[in-house]
Amino acid sequence: MLKLIKKYPDIKVAFSISGTIIDQLEEYAPEVLDGFRRLAETGSVDFLTETYYHSMACLMPGSEFELQVEKHQKTILRHFGVVSNVFRNTELIYSDQIGERIRQFGFTGVIIDGVDRVLGPQSPHHVFEHPAEDLKILLRNYRLSDDISFRFSHKPTLTAEQYISWLNAIPTQEKVINLAMDYETFGEHQKKEDGIFTFVENLFTSLARARNFQFLTPTEAVENIPACNKLYIQDFISWADEERDLSAWLGNEMQRDAFDSLVKLEANVKNLHDKALLKEWRSLQTSDHFYYMSTKKGNDGGVHSYFSPYPSPYEAFINYMNVLTDFALRIKIHKSAGAISKKVLEPALSNAAAFSA
Repeated sequence: MLKLIKKYPDIKVAFSISGTIIDQLEEYAPEVLDGFRRLAETGSVDFLTETYYHSMACLMPGSEFELQVEKHQKTILRHFGVVSNVFRNTELIYSDQIGERIRQFGFTGVIIDGVDRVLGPQSPHHVFEHPAEDLKILLRNYRLSDDISFRFSHKPTLTAEQYISWLNAIPTQEKVINLAMDYETFGEHQKKEDGIFTFVENLFTSLARARNFQFLTPTEAVENIPACNKLYIQDFISWADEERDLSAWLGNEMQRDAFDSLVKLEANVKNLHDKALLKEWRSLQTSDHFYYMSTKKGNDGGVHSYFSPYPSPYEAFINYMNVLTDFALRIKIHKSAGAISKKVLEPALSNAAAFSA
């Protein structure tokens, strides 16, 4: 991407990088962070804000969601020198309620999935607006995105020419086309040997030369393209599985039990004011933990199984609950140690007060 942007400065792209991966890159692969910094210096790249731990915090009561968003925003600023006013939630989980929280936080835009049941007859190729206004909504075209993510290497292999012909077929009055995919698309889902990197280079080069297309970052799209309509989304949507709802993470009893058990620990963890324990508790919120517990069948089940390091969703659940039980025990020990320290300290303070008097 850096090579392409240097050759064609009009190319624009956005990245969403969780705080967790930034921490890992900082420790194990700082050269990757340097690469992202060089991209940031081009001025052609947006770094979106999300939850620091790629977590399910938006489904928790209280302010945990906002705390993680703020932490992520500060981290992006520290590493890349930019602050994005466009938000991308974990797994594109969204509803009007989440949109309101994002709007109150100060974001002017959010990226969500172009889910058919909420769009109805409307096209995803427009900028929409939250019912309360002041928050523009960009919708991912999941079909065009998945053509690259999952169907690129289907025979015959997708070419840049074929893909651009699909883009050209979109009516000109439809102003914006949002493509978004996971990083593992490039090199994991779609192998280098199948030509995925050559495809990307050819696609971006052709679009940069074309007169009928213009690259925009999400921030630029939000700032420059007026909203065509308000979009009402009362129930949760996401970009996962055929349902595109919360069922990828909370669709069975195991997942809900694990998530509820985690949420119940919040007050005890935060009352300890222990940074290490707080970080561990937040790391246990990462959506992947619950994704591995899915018992779906068919194509969705195959995708869950592909990503999971566990032999089965039941073993994923057992492992997670064992970790959570151990974590809860450590919290209890910390609380007990704190109570003992307080008992020892209080007489000393009383004696000191008496002495001073």
